[in-house]
Amino acid sequence: MTPETESVGEPSTESHEVVAAVDDADGRPRLVIANIARDDAWLSVPEQAAASLEEWQ
Repeated sequence: MTPETESVGEPSTESHEVVAAVDDADGRPRLVIANIARDDAWLSVPEQAAASLEEWQ
């Protein structure tokens, strides 16, 4: 893994609108990240397993 990011290949012509939210699933909070411009383009993790904003800095 490299600390720098760069585009690979041709730029996509697809629409991208990524959002994140904490949602309650089965009585447990989960962080959900989704590209709302596409169906089935999302992931979720238990909220406690998600990195905090301070950890991203």
